[in-house]
Amino acid sequence: MEYFRHSPFPDPLSTASADTDTGRDASHRTPWQTTRALLPFLWPENHYGMRCRVLIAVACLLAGRSANVYGPILLKDLIDGLNSLFPGASVASSASVAGLIGLTLLYGLMVLLPGAMTEIRVAVFTPVSEFAQRIIGLKTFRHLHDLSMRFHLERHTGGLSRAIERGTRALQQIIGIFAFNIAPTLFEIGMVCIYLAVSYPGKYVLVILLALAGYIAFTLLFTEWRTHFRREMVAQESRATAIGVDSLLNFETVKYFGNEAWEADRYNHALSRYMVAAVKSQNTLGMLNGGQLAARVICQVAILILAVQDYAAGSLTMGEVVMLNTFMLQLFIPLGFLGSSYRMIRQSLVDMEFMFQLLDYEPDVKDATDATQLRIDKGKVSFQQVHFSYDTQYEKPRDILKGITFSIEHGKTLAVVGPSGAGKSTLARLVYRFYDVQQGQILIDGQDISQVTQASLREAVGIVPQDTVLFNDTIRYNIRYGKPGSSDAEVEEAARHASIHNFIISLPMGYDTRVGERGLKLSGGEKQRVAIARTVLKNPKILVLDEATSALDIKTERDIQDALLEIAKHRTSLVIAHRLSTVVNADEILVLDKGEIIERGTHTWLVKNQGVYADMWRRQKEAADRIEQLQEIFVGDELRTLQIETNRMAE
Repeated sequence: MEYFRHSPFPDPLSTASADTDTGRDASHRTPWQTTRALLPFLWPENHYGMRCRVLIAVACLLAGRSANVYGPILLKDLIDGLNSLFPGASVASSASVAGLIGLTLLYGLMVLLPGAMTEIRVAVFTPVSEFAQRIIGLKTFRHLHDLSMRFHLERHTGGLSRAIERGTRALQQIIGIFAFNIAPTLFEIGMVCIYLAVSYPGKYVLVILLALAGYIAFTLLFTEWRTHFRREMVAQESRATAIGVDSLLNFETVKYFGNEAWEADRYNHALSRYMVAAVKSQNTLGMLNGGQLAARVICQVAILILAVQDYAAGSLTMGEVVMLNTFMLQLFIPLGFLGSSYRMIRQSLVDMEFMFQLLDYEPDVKDATDATQLRIDKGKVSFQQVHFSYDTQYEKPRDILKGITFSIEHGKTLAVVGPSGAGKSTLARLVYRFYDVQQGQILIDGQDISQVTQASLREAVGIVPQDTVLFNDTIRYNIRYGKPGSSDAEVEEAARHASIHNFIISLPMGYDTRVGERGLKLSGGEKQRVAIARTVLKNPKILVLDEATSALDIKTERDIQDALLEIAKHRTSLVIAHRLSTVVNADEILVLDKGEIIERGTHTWLVKNQGVYADMWRRQKEAADRIEQLQEIFVGDELRTLQIETNRMAE
């Protein structure tokens, strides 16, 4: 369909531009917006245990950094006390020595306390950061499942999973850096400046503030300049990951066409672009580190020059000179990490832009504010003048369904046939409400499905899709997925209805056999029978079979057909089929072409009517006869392939 080639969504993982990595340009979400979005996860509503941990962590921060500032002041008093011990005396008084020992012990406590408070703060606050990471990861995961099929049809799975992984990791990094580095350092700088402003000439505070302002301004401006290198690197990494995952998921297609070298070239091209961006990012990082080092050295040298001059003039003691130098060391050592911390936070914010912009997407299909639970009585399904088209950005929408009207009574089976692109599978998607109709209504027992909750609707409807994809788990898990919590006996009974139980127990591991990625260890027919068993286990009131036997050979199809008829007997059933032999027993058959119903009736009536359906029946009958004649020549997969190709020609 043209829709699939023209998405209405800008791809958040597209690499066409380094700045269009998400649904809207990356510049549309500022660092402050991203930071503000994080705050509710750190101060969770109605979670007072986590809030208490935050308050205790803040108290530990204040205590530890206060001790860190008071330490150099005690060191100053200790040195000045040593200098003032009875100049020229050979022995100091015991009281003076005791006082100095007390200062020494207190200084030792001040040295110990910051480290101890840091460890306590880490132990108290780590559950908060882990909790936030878990909640935001879960929220993103749920949101992606809430987004419409239209969104997911245009996405690279590898890129999406990478965006979530990188975003949750960046969240933890931001929380850790801010709580354990930036906030303590800023608090300590403020306390030192206040102490120096009150106790010493303003020139010391002025030098510190000027140095800090220059250091921070240089760091911010330079980091902002080099951010686009990081964004480019992230975009190319996402591109390489998406290409790699997509290629591996479709390795069969790669093998079919011998395109291993082509895929390797695509992957190498993406890695090469990533390498160029990574080198630029690292080189500019070295320039930033050099500028920060120069700012720190200039400030420390300037403070020492002023202190030496004041000591020579007699306005400062030796202890005060040592204190000032100690303050500079204590401030600029973590300040060096402050620069790198800001860089890491800025880079993490870039990483998180992807995840938060995924959260910015609104689902196309949402429950109405006053949506009610679907109440099933008989399970009658009605389409009333349904119009539908896949909207695109780039061209005029193409109508898929044009005023479709029909009803399926309880216990009845309605089949829809027609050429490819007629809109048959769209009917199944609309019943499941993967899309909303533009005009008309779809009713179940008189209730408009757009006015009921999606959960209750999908609980009542079961589908066997044309393309069955299984989880990389056991056969038992995949069948039980239709009704989590069901017993092994129920799983096996569902498998019997789908005519796959005997095959499963013939396997060495039986129901515990793993099916591989997307079920690739099973044949197409085996996968489809697992899907049928899964739907049987779900036991829905309304059954949708979308080409449910398209991957089966004639013999297996005949084995399953009776089971499907039995399953559908007490359910409202919608059958979508190319192979007309599967719908001859339907209560009513609709022939769909270009979004319109051109014929309707029972199989017998339609064949006698000598219309489009009769022509399709004649061609497929001839194709089936040909297959039966060739059964002695072709077997197994060759026969199934021949059958599928012949059916396609018959269409």
